[in-house]
Amino acid sequence: MSSFAPATGSSVTQHIEEPAEWFPGVKKIEYVPNAGAKESLVFRQYNASEVILGKTMAEWLRFGVCYWHTFRGTGADPFGAPTFRRPWEDGSDSVENAKRRLRAAFEFMHKLGAPYWTFHDRDIAPEGKTIQETNKNLDEVVALAKELQQKTGIKLLWGTANLFSHPRYMNGASTNPDALVFARAAAQVKKAMEVTKELGGVGYVFWGGREGYQSILNTDLRRELDHMGRFLKLAADYKKKIGFDGQLLIEPKPKEPTKHQYDYDAQSVIGFLHHYGLDKDFKLNIEPNHTTLAGHSYEHDVAISARFGMLGSIDANTGDQSLGWDTDQFPSNIRDTTLVMLEVLKLGGLTHGGLNFDCKVRRESTELEDLFIAHIGAMDAFAAGLRKAAAIVQEKVLSDLISQRYSTYDSGIGADIESGKAGFEELEKYVTESNSAEPQQQSGKQERYEQLFNHYLTKQ
Repeated sequence: MSSFAPATGSSVTQHIEEPAEWFPGVKKIEYVPNAGAKESLVFRQYNASEVILGKTMAEWLRFGVCYWHTFRGTGADPFGAPTFRRPWEDGSDSVENAKRRLRAAFEFMHKLGAPYWTFHDRDIAPEGKTIQETNKNLDEVVALAKELQQKTGIKLLWGTANLFSHPRYMNGASTNPDALVFARAAAQVKKAMEVTKELGGVGYVFWGGREGYQSILNTDLRRELDHMGRFLKLAADYKKKIGFDGQLLIEPKPKEPTKHQYDYDAQSVIGFLHHYGLDKDFKLNIEPNHTTLAGHSYEHDVAISARFGMLGSIDANTGDQSLGWDTDQFPSNIRDTTLVMLEVLKLGGLTHGGLNFDCKVRRESTELEDLFIAHIGAMDAFAAGLRKAAAIVQEKVLSDLISQRYSTYDSGIGADIESGKAGFEELEKYVTESNSAEPQQQSGKQERYEQLFNHYLTKQ
């Protein structure tokens, strides 16, 4: 997740006559497994109704379109001006423009066949001069979103509040040294949670984009972390008060825009939640591109949070290994998607989340068709990963090898270690009395596992 730019590079408001369709040359995307190489607006792998391991592809994958990149992105970067000129944008940050943009977005998502969408409060409605005006703008746009959801059947995967773009949050939101900013952020999250509930959101995400520090010299680390814990406790309490049954989620990221963010990676966040007694209220929304920024492998944070019962949802994107920042690219590597889907299959699915495409087309990809092609390619990549992960699970060759590797813990002294029956004294006695006190080397056989994994990746 990252900040979004204004809707257009132009400051001139234009009158726009709204057409019957914003994407008239695009029909609803269909599954055509034998499509030729020249066909780009078809699914080759994603067959929503196909049943795999007892669930449809749609149920396993739960794809979501993120509003901020797909409909607020402009193609701008730190070195260049906007390159996108979307036909629904009139150059203003008005409620009227926001509604027109939303109608275009739902047409796109309906034709794509994505069952979910996600948004920040400031993505979909402009900020006013006062909190009251801001909330009024949001309510007006949310009313339209609710109508469009009912019309198309598209659901809200999760909502969130943008607590990082406005200058008031330059020193953080919940960790800001100014208590007034903390209060302002609380009021904003309160409203964002309310509208997320109104739209039937499956969850609500917190991303601490500026919850961290640039310099340790001017930072009271413990006090800021205590404030962040307090803020999240207030959110959990308010969720219960309003009867919102969605899952609260935290999205880890090690850096950008701050030098060091407190939600560094999955292990940091899990430890933080346990320390502040919030582990029963929150799960994690993992963005693999953030995982690689933390120096881990693509699948690491997904696996860590899944194995500890803390995986709630996934922001499905990727980065560029030759670049050092968060590029938010659409995923296309089948190896990566297979490893992620293996974890999802082991969990039995993302019942309180999904695969949200927190991705943006490259600034050089300026045609509306590129929005479809990017999402189709990513959906096919994860569908292919699901198929391959399912084969790995069904055939059990990999899991059997792993079980064999740890088999010494299934009985005897190993079982006593895992059950807590054996202390240091018992372990010393076992080693002393054992006929073969020196353990024999057991090959890790990494190459065998890699060979086996590649077998499934290349298997048709």
